[in-house]
Amino acid sequence: MNAPSRRIAHLDMDAFYASVELLRYPELRGLPVVIAGRRQPVIQPDGSRSYERLRDYVGRGVITTATYEARALGVHSGMGVMKAARLAPEAILLPMDFDAYRRYSRLFKAAVAGIAPEIEDRGIDEIYIDLSNLPGDTLTLSQLIKQAVREATGLACSIGVAPNKLLAKICSDLEKPDGLTLLDVADIPDRIWPLSVRKINGIGPKAAERLAALGIVSIGELAQTAAATLQAHFGPNTTAWLHRVANGVDERPVITRSEPRSISRETTFERDLHPRHDRGALSEIFTALCTRLAQDLQRKGYVARTIGLKLRFADFSTVTRDLTLPVPTADPAAIRRVAGECLKRVQLDRKLRLLGVRATALCSDKEPQAAVVSLQGELLLP
Repeated sequence: MNAPSRRIAHLDMDAFYASVELLRYPELRGLPVVIAGRRQPVIQPDGSRSYERLRDYVGRGVITTATYEARALGVHSGMGVMKAARLAPEAILLPMDFDAYRRYSRLFKAAVAGIAPEIEDRGIDEIYIDLSNLPGDTLTLSQLIKQAVREATGLACSIGVAPNKLLAKICSDLEKPDGLTLLDVADIPDRIWPLSVRKINGIGPKAAERLAALGIVSIGELAQTAAATLQAHFGPNTTAWLHRVANGVDERPVITRSEPRSISRETTFERDLHPRHDRGALSEIFTALCTRLAQDLQRKGYVARTIGLKLRFADFSTVTRDLTLPVPTADPAAIRRVAGECLKRVQLDRKLRLLGVRATALCSDKEPQAAVVSLQGELLLP
C-alpha cells in the first residue's frame, strides 16, 4: 500500500499582536494601528479612550507589528517608529502586552491540536501542521481549522497547504488576511515561479541583491538559471539548495517536538543610558530582564547551565559575555548574580542602547541532576 502524499499546512495568525489588541479596543478596527509604544490609552471622563499617535512618539523604538491599514501606508514590522511616524503620523500607537499574546497563542494552538495533533511550533503566531494521515479532504480540514481558531480566539488566520513546508509557508502569505490557499506541484509554474525570490524562506536581502545582480528576480528565473552560473557566485552547496527550493523541493519533516537551544530577554532603550549616570535605571531594567528570563524558563520547564549577557553601545558595537555554572538554574536571583558577574567583564565607559540576558545549555527541570544555584552561589540540591 502506497503511503499517502504529504499535505503540509502552514498557519500564520494575521497581524497577530495588533489583532489581539483590537479585541480589547474594537473601536480601532479599520484604522491604522501599530504596536510599539509604552503609553497605555487614557480613559476620559466620559468613558472614551484617547490614544497616543505616531506623530507624538519620541524615542528609538521599533515597530513590532501593524494592522493591514497601517501596512497600506508603508509601515511594517522591524521599521523604526520615527520613520513610521513620517509615513503614518495619525496612526494609533499601542503598547505591547506579551502576556496576552502568549495566552492567545496557547489558545489557537490548542484549538488546532484538537483537529490535527501533528504540529510543529514555529513561534508565537505560526505553526506547521501535518494533515497527511488525517481523513477528509484538504479544503474541509483547512476550513475546520480556521473556524476552530476563530471560535477559540476571535482572531483570523491564513493557511497555506502544499506538499511540503517550503511551499506551504509561501502559500499562507498569498491571500492574507483570512486566506486559504491550496497548492499542488503542478501549480508551481503558474503560482510560485512569478513570485519574488524573497518569498523563499532563507533568501534574505543580501542574497536577493546578489541574485538581482545576475538578473534573477523571480523564483522562476532562479529555477531556470544554469547551476554553473549560480555556483560561480554561491558555491556548490548553496547552488544545490537554491535549485531545489526554486523548483519547490523540500523534504523536511514536520517536527512535532523540539528542544529550544536558548531563551533570551532583551530591551532597546528609549534613549541611550550611561552606566554611571543612569545606574539606577539600568539596574532596575537589568533585574527585571533576569526575572522575566527566569519566569520564561520556569514556565517552559527548563533550567539553564549557561547565562549570557548582551550589550549594544550607542555606536552599535555589541559585546557578549557568558558564564557556565556547575549545575543549571532557573532561579531569578541566581541568574541576576551570574549575569552581574558577566557584566564585570565588560568595560563600561560608553552609553548603552540595548541590554539583554540569555540562558543556554538548557535541560529539563525534571532531570534528577538539576539543582538550583542560590544568590550566594551555594548548591541547593532538590
